Amino acid sequence: MTRLKRIFFVCVIFYFTANTLLAQNPFIRDQFTADPTARVFNNKVYVFPSHDILAQEGKGRVGWFCMEDYHVFSSENLADWTDHGVIVTQNKVPWVRPDSYSMWAPDCIERNGKYYFYFPTAAKDTVTYGRGFTIGVAVADKPEGPYIPQETPIKGVRGIDPNVFIDKDGQAYLYWSAGNIYGAKLKANMLELDSEVKTLGELPTKGLKEGPFVFERNGIYYMTYPHVENKIERLEYAIGTNPLGPFKIVGAIMDESPTGCWTNHHSIIEFKKQWYLFYHHNDYSPKFDKARSISLDSLSFNADGTIQKVIPTLRGVGVTAANKQIQIDRYTQLSEQGTSIAFHDTVNTFKGWKTLFAAAGAWIQYNSVDFGKKTLKTITANVLSTNGAVLQVRTDAVDGPVIAEIKIPPTKEWTIVNAPVLKFQTGVKNLFVVLKEHGLFEIDWVRFQ
Repeated sequence: MTRLKRIFFVCVIFYFTANTLLAQNPFIRDQFTADPTARVFNNKVYVFPSHDILAQEGKGRVGWFCMEDYHVFSSENLADWTDHGVIVTQNKVPWVRPDSYSMWAPDCIERNGKYYFYFPTAAKDTVTYGRGFTIGVAVADKPEGPYIPQETPIKGVRGIDPNVFIDKDGQAYLYWSAGNIYGAKLKANMLELDSEVKTLGELPTKGLKEGPFVFERNGIYYMTYPHVENKIERLEYAIGTNPLGPFKIVGAIMDESPTGCWTNHHSIIEFKKQWYLFYHHNDYSPKFDKARSISLDSLSFNADGTIQKVIPTLRGVGVTAANKQIQIDRYTQLSEQGTSIAFHDTVNTFKGWKTLFAAAGAWIQYNSVDFGKKTLKTITANVLSTNGAVLQVRTDAVDGPVIAEIKIPPTKEWTIVNAPVLKFQTGVKNLFVVLKEHGLFEIDWVRFQ
């Protein structure tokens, strides 16, 4: 191989390593993301979130939300995500105040082969557009861009959290929030309102409500939104027979954040005959809820069309290939005693989490690992144990068949250890990692080869 070819090969490997992000929740694991709008385009799921950064003096308002640009991510299987990079940034939109750091929750929709990206932010011309937020549009020929921002924002719209819905008859609607939730028809050009603005007043009258997301299923129109009934937001919904209501309040989709995050913001899609809820928590920033991360879980309906409440998980959705790093800290279930989760590095939380075992018999469960059809002969684990330990890997149940037993030597640093696979597996299995002997043992990931 020539030197030039070697350089090219290394660059290709680096590109895919740097831009392909793995599964589990949060599913974007190298930056803060929030307010995820998911859409299905060309048999792929595209997610358009806002992008939280940490404000500092001269760059946003310290201690508050701070966003200057938008990325778009895509996946064919909800397990492997590709970051397509920045698609819109505040200092490259003609009408946006370039130091606003207020590129809040967006949306994107396809019509006639064009992709329309809607985003709220502050305008630099306050005489024409007023103070506060208005909503603009950027247009592209592909979901991943490049997007060309329009010269001006949408006339007659003041607020945040744009959401666009196209009904079966082809009529498009724009929704947004500003104290109340509003809606109006859009013209076919997707850039202008085509009706009077309607206040959707059937929604809760007390407490903050924002972030509308509308979809239709079996003739029912679902108006979904975050609402603060007590101190932090929970996801709720109302239903109607018309895109602009009236709507009848039904109940909650997801309860208040278990991590104490003040906000939640969401979207709901159907993909390959399964419905999914996309949302956010402050997983990577448990002490500061203005730095958030996006997640997804399955969503189901009852026979009468009502939505079953979604319980957020760390495992998320999708199948993990056995020959990839299986981050067992994004667990499905763990033993009541002897097992816990902690950050690898509390300063740089994007290094992820680790699982701590403190007693023999402690276990952690990770569902949906695909062993494929080829023989996997070795298991590799990244581990740390000052006193040494013996670890068993089982399938199907905590007391299921032992497919590997890993003897971990005493070590003061993270160490890669290998062990033979004792029982050949095929297909999709649930994995159980069990501490057989000794204690005070830490593990990052396992992988089969």
